[in-house]
Amino acid sequence: MQMNMVSAINNALDIALRESNDVVLLGEDVGKDGGVFRVTEGLQAKYGEDRVIDTPLAESGITGTAIGMALAGLHPIPEIQFAGFMYLAFDQLVSHAARFRSRTRGTLTVPMVVRTPVGGGVRALEHHSENPEVLYSHIGGLIVVEPSGPYDAKGLLLRAVHMQDPVVFLEPTRIYRLFREEVPDDAYEVEIGKANVLRSGSALSIITYGTMVQPVKNVVEKKRVDAEIVDIRTINPLDEATVLASVKKTGRAMIVYEAPLSFGAGAEVAARIAEKALYELQAPVMRVAGPSLPYPFPAYENFATPNEKRIGDAIDKLLSA
Repeated sequence: MQMNMVSAINNALDIALRESNDVVLLGEDVGKDGGVFRVTEGLQAKYGEDRVIDTPLAESGITGTAIGMALAGLHPIPEIQFAGFMYLAFDQLVSHAARFRSRTRGTLTVPMVVRTPVGGGVRALEHHSENPEVLYSHIGGLIVVEPSGPYDAKGLLLRAVHMQDPVVFLEPTRIYRLFREEVPDDAYEVEIGKANVLRSGSALSIITYGTMVQPVKNVVEKKRVDAEIVDIRTINPLDEATVLASVKKTGRAMIVYEAPLSFGAGAEVAARIAEKALYELQAPVMRVAGPSLPYPFPAYENFATPNEKRIGDAIDKLLSA
C-alpha cells in the first residue's frame, strides 16, 4: 500500500497498540485531535482514552510520567510536539531514562519510545525546526533513530517498540507528507543500528540521514555521479562497519546533514573515518550541513538548510580534489 510518513507511523502505532495492551500513547493533543500533524489520528477513538492519553502542556511531566509507566511494566510512547520543546524534558531523559539499566545493574529497564518531529523546511519558527539528534546521541543509554522515508519509519518504529531500552525517535517534519512509498500493511521490523546502502557506487561515498536523503538522491541522479549513498538511519548506535566499507571502496567521503555543522553527527562520522580509513582516502572528508547558528526566521531558512545546489557544488569539489 502507498503511504506517506504520517500514515506509515500511524499504522505502526495502530499495530503496536493492537499487539499489546501494555502500549500506551501520551502527549499534547495526541488523542481527540490526533496530534499537531495528525500522526495519531483516530487512535483514541479506536483504543480509548486510557490507551491514548491527552496530557497537559508539560514536556518534563509527559516524559517523567512515561518513565514511571515504563518502570511499572507498561511500554509508553510519549509524543513531544516539536523537538525544540523537548529540551524541557532533557533532564528526565538524561538523568533517569538513560541510566536506569546501569543504575540498577540491569534489574530495571525503561522500555519507551519518545517521538518528536525534527528539522525545518516548513516555514515554522525556530523551536519548531530544531535538529537535536547529536545531544541525545552523546548520552549513553539512549538510542537515537531518524528515518528518511515511510517504509523505514514504520519498520524502525515497530522495532523500537519491541526494545527494552529508551529510544528517541526523530521524525523529519519536512517529509511527513512529501512523498509516498510502498509500505506493507502487516507488521515488519527494520533493524536498528544497521545503515542502508541506498545506491552502490565507486567514485565517492555520501553518508546522510533523515531529511537530507532525498535531496542527495536527487542530486546524484541529476548529475549522474557514480556515488554510493549510505543512509545511516540510526545516529546512535552508528553502523560504523557499513560506513567504513563504503569509504574504503570509494576513497572519498561526504557527510550531509541538516543540523548545525559544528560538533554534529557528521563530525563523529568523519572522526571514525579518519581513525579507521585514513589511508584509503584520496581526499579530505567533506561535510555539508547547516550553519552553527540559531535556526533563522522562515524567510531565511532556505539559506540555512543544505540544498541541492550546495550538495552538487560539494560533490564537484570533492571529485576534483
